[in-house]
Amino acid sequence: MQLNKIPATVVTGFLGSGKTTLLSNLLKQAKGKRIAVIVNEFGELDIDADLLRSCPLECEEESTGKGESDTEGERGIFELANGCICCTVEEEFLPVMKQLVERREDIDHILIETSGLALPKPLVQAFNWPEIKQHCTVDAVITVIDGPAVAQGRFANDADKVQAQRLADESLDHDPSLQELLDDQLSAADLVVVSKNDLLDEIQREQVKNTVDAKVPNAVKTTYISHGDVQLDVLIGIESAAEEKINQVHNHHDVHHEHGEHHEHAHDHFDSYVITVDEVDGERLQTIIQELIAQHTIFRVKGFVALADKPMRQVLQVVGQRLDVHFDRLWGSAESRQTRLVFIGKQLDEELLIQAVKQAELENVSS
Repeated sequence: MQLNKIPATVVTGFLGSGKTTLLSNLLKQAKGKRIAVIVNEFGELDIDADLLRSCPLECEEESTGKGESDTEGERGIFELANGCICCTVEEEFLPVMKQLVERREDIDHILIETSGLALPKPLVQAFNWPEIKQHCTVDAVITVIDGPAVAQGRFANDADKVQAQRLADESLDHDPSLQELLDDQLSAADLVVVSKNDLLDEIQREQVKNTVDAKVPNAVKTTYISHGDVQLDVLIGIESAAEEKINQVHNHHDVHHEHGEHHEHAHDHFDSYVITVDEVDGERLQTIIQELIAQHTIFRVKGFVALADKPMRQVLQVVGQRLDVHFDRLWGSAESRQTRLVFIGKQLDEELLIQAVKQAELENVSS
């Protein structure tokens, strides 16, 4: 009987697949539903969590969050430290869930966004721990996939570059290919969300459908969305109780988690640097970042940009070769108008990144 259990939705998918945009849109539709969000992503500075906080949560007034712990963020949002949940779940996930359980009278639903390289199975298995199982259930595992990338057989943006690095790194022997990782994310899915549908033609949609159908049972539905636009009730209220059947799901990753075997942290090979500078020339910054992407192994860039002639904060995100910018909100009167970017990649030189980005600062841009 799960009537009194808090339902939790786990959203998984590669970096850049659209998980954060999806969650942001879901939160905008909250309509009084009290939702706690656990965000788990790479980077010392959690840009995704910051983006989520800036959403107009209608339920925020009902949240009783008063900073009861170091892991509790604004408006009931919880952020885990660096690293994927599959590798740190025992150390970090249980304490956070215990805090949510203590506040269960104030929470209607829990949304969990995993990091881009995390696997859902160990996380879902954690819901069988007595401390969690008594009060929570997994409503559904939502796997978000990048439609255009999957249609082209790349599975993620810049898959060739990422895959080459993964195969060359011995610490990654527990998930040797992006295809296997995608298989593992799909194997636990109760619903598959194909993002960027607006960039697909009919032939590509059929290619994506064939890829997904080959990996998931007929009972698992697939929905195609654009710009993260999907109704809340499509993703919430599935009532799959995924934790009860998760041990029947077999994937490539299982052998590395059996019997508590020690394994190297899967993501120690990633470099993640936060670069902070003052107001910049936006066009110059974008040119510099494109040059850096072309010359170095950079998987992701994301952050906020301060432009001298704009009162609004600009969000900048790079996935693969795509660079997108948009304005999300006005700068706060008490905020420091600074440009903050997270670079995630392999064998990155922090000082080189700093000097490159500094060239876009207004004082360094020649007129």
